[in-house]
Amino acid sequence: MTPRQKVLDALNHRPGPVPADFGSTGVTGIHVSCVEALRRHYGLSEHPVKVWEPFQMLGEIEPDLVDALGSDVISAGGRGTMFGFPQENWKEWRTPWGQTVLVPGAFNVTRDAAGDVFIYPQGDMTAPASGHMPRNGFFFDAVVRQEPIDEDRLDPADNCEEFKPISAEDIAHWELEIARVRGSDRAVHASFGGTGFGDIALVPAAFLKQPRGIRDVTEWYVSLVERRDYVHAVFEYQCEVALRNLETFAAIAGDAVDVLFVCGTDFGTQASQFCSRATFDELWTPYYRRVNDWVHAHTTWKTFKHTCGAVRPLIPNLIECGFDILNPVQCSATGMEPARLKADFGDRIVFWGGGIDTQHTLPFGTPEQVRAEALERLRIFSPGGGFVFNTVHNIQAGTPVENIVALVDAVHEFNGVTA
Repeated sequence: MTPRQKVLDALNHRPGPVPADFGSTGVTGIHVSCVEALRRHYGLSEHPVKVWEPFQMLGEIEPDLVDALGSDVISAGGRGTMFGFPQENWKEWRTPWGQTVLVPGAFNVTRDAAGDVFIYPQGDMTAPASGHMPRNGFFFDAVVRQEPIDEDRLDPADNCEEFKPISAEDIAHWELEIARVRGSDRAVHASFGGTGFGDIALVPAAFLKQPRGIRDVTEWYVSLVERRDYVHAVFEYQCEVALRNLETFAAIAGDAVDVLFVCGTDFGTQASQFCSRATFDELWTPYYRRVNDWVHAHTTWKTFKHTCGAVRPLIPNLIECGFDILNPVQCSATGMEPARLKADFGDRIVFWGGGIDTQHTLPFGTPEQVRAEALERLRIFSPGGGFVFNTVHNIQAGTPVENIVALVDAVHEFNGVTA
């Protein structure tokens, strides 16, 4: 059985070996420092690792490491980054923690007297910095550049400047990217972009030099209550552009893609939800349903929804919207007990994640504790398919490599794979 078939069986709720995703997306990724440690552990060639996602400083999982980890999923990704510059013209950069990595040529930064790092949108150092990495940090935070809000002059179009028809340059990129992954024996997870309705990581628009509209995180959440007509106008425009672009993407990708990353908007905190089910249905359901309906009517792709936190009350809504996959399955959050999730929703949605707690067990436990928790999650989530093993969100900097290896080994042990 090929890795791709393992994933397809799981996505279609058929029993079989549990597929695993180690590092294929921006929400199932591995910090660049851990990627380097894994390459060293597995005896792979040592060279600076590419930072393919500079916002979170995620490292590229090259084919030799994909093989070593036994990952069943690979990524098809866009040419741009969260800071608006393309992944090209790679150069070396020395990180604050002392690692030499490869970054895109337009990855331009400055350091202040305290040693904090600032990065610039589209690589333009004449624009205000849009990202900040503390001197003891391991990733960037968005810098909010909110202009004073004049209620009488608010225009939803200002929050829509990033939603555009796909460019000729991006079409050329995607043709090459799909040609690269077409025919792979692994499942392909694609992120075409443009469907992240209200994704709070995107609201500050770290990729724009001078973002207009409502770009402050707090102000955006206030708008969900006080400016719903404004939010609807933004989502409506975004959805129309997204559906037109999906037509283009589908014509390029066809059946070379298995999973589509639709949206990373978080709806959960550690203990509750950001909104009620009624608010979800008013603000998000119409747009999610249109995207999912279009994908299911015109492609064979499964749709992937990322949301952290205690989202159990919203899972029925996500299912009704047509999502096939829920990630990251934060089992430590309130109401997210694995056995109950599997019993109540396991035949209607695929759990992609939940394999290990990345806040506690993976970074701070022993390899034995990691193995035990991973095997328990595998026993709970795997019956009848509907489970792709992954950590709860990205593997963070400082995670001991022996713990990551214990996690990988536990998956292979459960599947009866011998080295």
